[in-house]
Amino acid sequence: MIVYFLRHASAGQHKANPEKDEKRPLDDDGIEQCGEMGRTLAAMDVHVDALISSPLKRATQTASLVGNEIAFEGKLIIDDALRPEAEFNQFRNLLGRHAKAEAIMVVGHNPNLSEFLSLLISGRSADWAVELKKGAVARVEVDKTSSLQWCLTPKLVRGIHESAANHSRTNKRRK
Repeated sequence: MIVYFLRHASAGQHKANPEKDEKRPLDDDGIEQCGEMGRTLAAMDVHVDALISSPLKRATQTASLVGNEIAFEGKLIIDDALRPEAEFNQFRNLLGRHAKAEAIMVVGHNPNLSEFLSLLISGRSADWAVELKKGAVARVEVDKTSSLQWCLTPKLVRGIHESAANHSRTNKRRK
């Protein structure tokens, strides 16, 4: 199985009130990050059988926007195993529930999403964590052993898009 780990995109400042923080939406930069990342994943021909998100608004928005860009046609699955306070055993159970899928995308929060990624590929604690930046995506091949295939950050993706746009403008001027 392939698991795409997607950390929610930029959503502004953390709110002290937990109920209000759960409803915190993406900010303008986060919406832009989702579009750029989604278009990049679509260009890489990423397809998933299941799109699974934390119930928090910023995560569901990220999942919906990226899912739209990669032409995901299924229903968004909301799972508490991706909440900020979730434990690795809950995440393992989530993977078990979707074991028949060829590829899934999970959308959640740090620090636990990075910890889940690290534990999956190294079996070690969060001290060895791969840190997912806001809006970043990592592809992991899960088998008897799990291996990180690649990780894209919004900064890298934005640089690729800007470089491609500049290259396109330069080529048009030469004609």
